[in-house]
Amino acid sequence: MAEYDLAVRGGQVATGFGTVRCDIGVKDGRIVALAERIADAARVIEADGLLVLPGGVDSHCHIEEPSRGGYVGAGEGEPQVTVNEESFATASASAFAGGTTSVVCFIPQWKGFGIWERYVDYRARAAKGMLDHSFHQIISDPTDAVMEEEVPRVVAEGVRSLKVFLTYEPLHLSDAQFLRVLTKARELGCLVTVHCENYAAISWRTAELLKHGMAAPKYHAWSRPPIVEREATHRAIALAELVDQPIQVFHVSCAEAAEEIARGQARGVKVWGETCPQYVALTAADMDRPGFEGAKFMCSPSPRTTEEHARIWEMIRRGTLDVVSSDHCAFSYEGDKGKRQNGTGAVFRDIPNGIPGFAARLPIMFSEGVSKGRITLDEFVRLTSTNPARLMGLAPRKGIIAVGADADLALWDPKKKVTITNALMQHAIDYTPYEGMEVTGWPVATIRRGEVVMRDGKVQAEPGTGRFLPRGPYDMIRPRGVVPDGFDPAPPASR
Repeated sequence: MAEYDLAVRGGQVATGFGTVRCDIGVKDGRIVALAERIADAARVIEADGLLVLPGGVDSHCHIEEPSRGGYVGAGEGEPQVTVNEESFATASASAFAGGTTSVVCFIPQWKGFGIWERYVDYRARAAKGMLDHSFHQIISDPTDAVMEEEVPRVVAEGVRSLKVFLTYEPLHLSDAQFLRVLTKARELGCLVTVHCENYAAISWRTAELLKHGMAAPKYHAWSRPPIVEREATHRAIALAELVDQPIQVFHVSCAEAAEEIARGQARGVKVWGETCPQYVALTAADMDRPGFEGAKFMCSPSPRTTEEHARIWEMIRRGTLDVVSSDHCAFSYEGDKGKRQNGTGAVFRDIPNGIPGFAARLPIMFSEGVSKGRITLDEFVRLTSTNPARLMGLAPRKGIIAVGADADLALWDPKKKVTITNALMQHAIDYTPYEGMEVTGWPVATIRRGEVVMRDGKVQAEPGTGRFLPRGPYDMIRPRGVVPDGFDPAPPASR
């Protein structure tokens, strides 16, 4: 019997902390050897001329997420739900096509309802996919029952992060509600992730724009300028600092918000910043297209300007923004679940927000970052794999090429030029906002736990083979033990 199940030979292995030419030996889905030469393996993949990267970790994506609606009937007295178009099966295919092997996605909560039933339902949905997966729990209604009974229950199941919105109807929380979530997260040893935009300011500005007849998709950007993101980011950090609760600010689109994160970090606050490919590849001008076409590029926060792209890259190089996710939140252009669900004459306020991005995430960041000299290969690996795995408590199992880690790998041709098309994305959505964009650097094979799940664009994983990744307590998100005046009304429980 061969010593190893799989050997990946001859590649340049990028660890995020240096690159070395070596072979990788895999046994029982784990990396068990890094050596100059591995000869005794049942299967061999030759990687000469290729980079071998850790499989991508996408820590912010929306998959098969139920929302309240009218498409699918639930039991009597229960809410009607609609499920977005991207199933765990199609999401897995798209992620593998782009070199990603693990995700952290979202369990919803609806106002007036609890979270436990949604957790059970979502675990069952995710089990049908092929991606290894963990969850954030959205909190939109922090009632006594939810916070004191149900949140501890889902945390005990391995959900180690709570997601809150400071904008959107009906998801946004008041400051008092946000403080309640922060306090409970600190008690239970969770990370809090935050969508930072000012709800009242956006509502006011939206009403004023519509009053003046400014209703086309391009005015989506006008309704939420950088100042509303900056203000909410400042407020979120201040309240987290008051409670001594670690947070991550999601999808930072502008330097104004990133600077607030940098100021918090300089004070020692445990705050991390994330950005996405759309904030270095798309602009607000993309929404200024004839007719309804601009809806394809609508997401929140809004894409900004090419000048802002340069500032985001600088914040990445500084380390202020140290995670790049897809924020894949996909609606087709056509159809009754898509961008047109409220009609082609819908005002920007009534057009669903979100764009697809699973398969495009790594190629765009590699091409725009590494190939164009804006970041190093090590920085790319840390941004897209190592850092999200560490921050989400998935390390050292995920996000790194090291003995003992899962054998999650992306074999990468750094010189391959590809023009992005929707067909290459392999998602359930009928468009990609990156259609026609040429990138340099492309994954030619993806390996999940030692199994080749994509080769030359062909996905070959079996449904139901993804694994749930429960997360226990971990040091990175422990509170600092620093509170104003030393007054700590609710110290964290022993963990």
